[in-house]
Amino acid sequence: MIETRTATTADDGALARLDERTWGPDTSPAPAPAPGTPFFGEGTEPDDVLVAEHDGVVAGYVRLDEGFGIPAHRHVLVVGGLAVDPDRRRLGIGRQLVDAAIAEARRRGARKLTLRVLGHNTGARRLYASCGFAVEGVLQDEFLLGGEYVDDLLLACVLA
Repeated sequence: MIETRTATTADDGALARLDERTWGPDTSPAPAPAPGTPFFGEGTEPDDVLVAEHDGVVAGYVRLDEGFGIPAHRHVLVVGGLAVDPDRRRLGIGRQLVDAAIAEARRRGARKLTLRVLGHNTGARRLYASCGFAVEGVLQDEFLLGGEYVDDLLLACVLA
C-alpha cells in the first residue's frame, strides 16, 4: 500500500539516504550531495516535501519550490525534486507523487506547475507526460554529462 503525506523533520535521514541512492547523471547535472548531508535546510523545509510510504517505509518524495520569489511569479510552483527508491520502482509511486504535487499546487492556489528534466531521462519524461505535463522549452546541449551533451527540458502542467 502506498500513502502520501507531508514530510516531517523525522524523515530527514530517510530522505537524505534516498537522495544518495538515486542521485546520478541520469537525473541531475549537479554533483551528488556528500554522504551525511542533511536533507532539510538550505531552502528545503518539511512543508515543501511530500513523502510516499510503501508498506510503512519511505519510498519516494517530491519537493515543491517557489519559482522566482517575486509577486509576478507567485502563481507558479516548481517541482524541485522527485525521487523513488530504485527497489520500489514500477509500483506507481512516482505517479502518485506527481499527482499529489499537482493537487498540492492547486491547493496552494498555483495556476501552473513547472519542472526541468534532462532530455535523456525518458522514463521521467513519460511519467510527466502521462500526468499532463507538456514541453514548453528546450535548452539544447545545456549540460556535458559523461562526455555527452544533454538537453535540459522545461515542462509545465497548467492547473487552471
